[in-house]
Amino acid sequence: MTQISSPAPAPAISVWLTSADRSRLFECTENAAFFQTGAGVGPAITLDPAQTRQTMEGFGFSLTGGSAMLISRLPTDVKQNLLNELFLADADGIGVSFLRLSIGASDLSECSYSYDDLPAGQTDFELANFDLDAGDREVVPLLLEILALNPAIKIIATPWSAPRWMKTNQGSVGGKLRPECYAVYAQYFVKYLLAMRERGIAVHAITPQNEPQNFKNDPSMVMDAAEQAEFVKTYLGPALVEAGLAEVEILCWDHNCDVKEYPLAVFADTGARNYLRGSAWHLYGGDISVLSEMHAAIPT
Repeated sequence: MTQISSPAPAPAISVWLTSADRSRLFECTENAAFFQTGAGVGPAITLDPAQTRQTMEGFGFSLTGGSAMLISRLPTDVKQNLLNELFLADADGIGVSFLRLSIGASDLSECSYSYDDLPAGQTDFELANFDLDAGDREVVPLLLEILALNPAIKIIATPWSAPRWMKTNQGSVGGKLRPECYAVYAQYFVKYLLAMRERGIAVHAITPQNEPQNFKNDPSMVMDAAEQAEFVKTYLGPALVEAGLAEVEILCWDHNCDVKEYPLAVFADTGARNYLRGSAWHLYGGDISVLSEMHAAIPT
């Protein structure tokens, strides 16, 4: 007797869907997705192992002052389970491998602050009042717990604004960096990086300014391309080298995909480009394909 076996059923996966219009938010779909052989109806993705481009260093998100505060206030067991799920790569963990921090306050902090705030009219060119604990006090302790789980996580940090006394409008919203404060602002970065190292936290990369064309956030600061190139070339880059922090990568831009002219202008300054490792991008505007355009234009 000949036994005829039925073909094995195709493996199925559950699909959890979030739609762009927010009509569905992480909902399990009714129909499972199946892997099948044969031609598909969607666009083809061709993998060519012989052609390489950028290298992925990690995936993650911002650890803001607000999120650090909320996580830190969870019951101990709930918080530990959440950290395990986010930062461990085994069991049910997703293995987050990259974190973004704000240098000073972000617009998701409990209040607007810098690490060297002073009463109106005062200055501190020696940075004698620099204080890493000036605000968002939950970030560093929580980050140490995260690093204990996954010490290989890479960290990128960026400021939303310089201290108010360094700015043209003396305020936390908008304004520019005063030319006479370029040097002390570079030292402000150095102070931050060294203070974090003293706490056991190595920052992998920085950007000179979060969203340098955004003048509305609280805090925020405007920095045009020529100003950023000058700051990197003459002040920030040399300051990191002199402080023994040359391995900390500097990425320019750090704003949307619709203004590629800005990073191209910064890279056009060869003095600035000598200190830059790349460019950083947001996706609130423009198309992500600009990253490939940038890599093609400046592959180094």
